[in-house]
Amino acid sequence: MAFWQLMVPSSPDTSEGLTNFLWEQGALGVVEEEGPAAPPRLRAFFPDSASSTALVSSTKSYVADLAALGFTPVPGDVEISPLLEEAWASAWQQSFPPRAVGQRLWVRPPWETEDAPGRVSVVIEPGRAFGTGHHGSTEGCLALLDRVVDEAPPPRALDIGIGTGILAVAAIKLGVGRVVGLDVDPDAVAAASVNAARNDCGDRIEVRMEGPESLRDAPPFPLVLANLLAHTHLALASQYRRLVAPGGALILGGILEHEASGVITALATVGFTLRETLVIEGWASILLEAKGA
Repeated sequence: MAFWQLMVPSSPDTSEGLTNFLWEQGALGVVEEEGPAAPPRLRAFFPDSASSTALVSSTKSYVADLAALGFTPVPGDVEISPLLEEAWASAWQQSFPPRAVGQRLWVRPPWETEDAPGRVSVVIEPGRAFGTGHHGSTEGCLALLDRVVDEAPPPRALDIGIGTGILAVAAIKLGVGRVVGLDVDPDAVAAASVNAARNDCGDRIEVRMEGPESLRDAPPFPLVLANLLAHTHLALASQYRRLVAPGGALILGGILEHEASGVITALATVGFTLRETLVIEGWASILLEAKGA
């Protein structure tokens, strides 16, 4: 069996939209790639039953639509080429090598079986939901989580926008008692549930297909995680203040470096104090503390 490999130039503000678009076109996998000497791009894999002409045409049209809406124009052209089955499988798996994150975490896909001495393994299946530990945003959140729970892991945590479940699983592996994970995307809910079970955390991670507004009567959490986008953090600022217990920690990711100051200012107005900012590959993750009652 043969596959198509579609190369699409991207930028930080178009990557998420393009990724979702490629999944909607029937992609079997989408990988975000960026190197010191290479501009960012997405590499998507499609079955050979898909029309290569139609894929290129629709993707170019979508890129043009993003530019017309004011998103950063992306230099380069959309390209497509054939791959044999062995090449597709190898390309997909090589895009997700195991990696050390923070002081104690070892994030690996299920086809890699080696653990790292002195580190806690978090096994995540790459798929349609966001979060594999290979993106600067996810890595930053994991590193801040590692530091926050180092000495006194809280009994409860909330993960808003759980994605693959990587933050929730890491929290449990690092000693947090239980995690409630929320997401409005059914693909994310399914992926998080599978990954929780894969890591033997299924009985301690409660995954719900809901938004944070569903927790109006829940007691506040000592730790809240949210790896979303900057504009979503701004919209949820008052919800964060309600959901984080006084003195509790709030870890936010998915923020471009130049957007961090605006998010920090907005959270300060509702009662949060900045404790740390961590920037990885142009993405800022921030750790805030809720002021006392």
